[in-house]
Amino acid sequence: MSGHQERIDDLERIASLGIRTLRYPANWERIEHNGVCEWRWQDARMERLAALAIEPVLHLLHHGSGPADISLLAPGFAERFARFAGQVAERYPSVTRFVPINEPVTTARFSTLYGHWYPHLRETDAFFRAVWNQCRAIQLGMRSIRRITPEAVCLLTDDFGRTHSTERLRYQAAFENARRWIGLDLLFGYVTSSHPLWTFFGNAGISERALLEMAAHPLENAIIGIDYYLTSERFLDHRLERYPTWSHGGNGRDTYADVEAVRLLAEGIDGVGSLLTEAWHRYGRPVAVSEAFLGAPRHDQVRWLQAVWEAATAARARGVPVRSVTIWSLLGVCEFVTLVTRCAATYEPGAFDLSLPGHPESDLAGWIQATLSGRQPLPTHPGWWETDARLLYPPASIAPLAARSEESRAGLDGR
Repeated sequence: MSGHQERIDDLERIASLGIRTLRYPANWERIEHNGVCEWRWQDARMERLAALAIEPVLHLLHHGSGPADISLLAPGFAERFARFAGQVAERYPSVTRFVPINEPVTTARFSTLYGHWYPHLRETDAFFRAVWNQCRAIQLGMRSIRRITPEAVCLLTDDFGRTHSTERLRYQAAFENARRWIGLDLLFGYVTSSHPLWTFFGNAGISERALLEMAAHPLENAIIGIDYYLTSERFLDHRLERYPTWSHGGNGRDTYADVEAVRLLAEGIDGVGSLLTEAWHRYGRPVAVSEAFLGAPRHDQVRWLQAVWEAATAARARGVPVRSVTIWSLLGVCEFVTLVTRCAATYEPGAFDLSLPGHPESDLAGWIQATLSGRQPLPTHPGWWETDARLLYPPASIAPLAARSEESRAGLDGR
């Protein structure tokens, strides 16, 4: 929708910002059709990236389920994806960093719990099957890649934002806070019979033997990518009268509103620095901010990325092995605000504004250039999320972060 497919010269403009590592698509659904791979578009882009001295981190599957003749729930999904991953590695043996499947848990939520995306289901069993298929595909895909490139690094991305709640809904928040890690728990070998979500996989038709086989072969040489937005942290509240009807839902036991925590937490949200630290403590793997975007006026866009940069830098100073902060996305985003559920032609600029003639650089591009040169300019005004203007609902308080972190670790230890 951005038109990048027809504009190879976008890569020169990206290089002009000083960027030397770029997350870039080698998308399964673009390349493979009816079992046959067409590489011309990809070859041209890979050649141009090499000429510009930009190292790609190749995405093999973003949100979606690949070619039109397969789905997230298909029995042979993982094996077919792994075959494609091996073909990519064979064709581009110089590539050493991959995102096999972007946000597997988020994709499963949107596709099989909320019904937004294909196959448009709202079934718990389908969700766990979709998570399993994607994680199995990541495991097999990296195995195929490493037959060609043994040193290949895997970037595992997802939105791991916490769920907060009133005391009455603490049980539901605890479930959602366990569920957000389920993809990494599978891939790192934590899903055994003592895992709190073990039975859900059995109910979805995943055999005990298959689960234990995956647990016996945890994924190595991986970086955990935190995709973080101001909407990532949620608040569940049983007091429905406080919130608009679009936020109302339930779990069959309680009805409640699900809203952005930034809009009512008196203490403010925990922030990406806290999540980077939590992921490091939980898994002992290096971490990165793999998406950080805000659809807002330019000054707030810059302030948001600066805040993310500061949080990541502070976490690194505390000993957390933070590898990078990703500017997502350079060309802006289409239909982000509608979760890609409509074609209403909504567009939010990134480092370049594609809505204007000539696609000029935005203030965000200036921030990128300054930061890469070591100047790190700091906007003088706070972002809207740092002021009382963020509060749309009656303020609520939650337990101190230290207590909630202890609870999270205890939940892991209790597997």
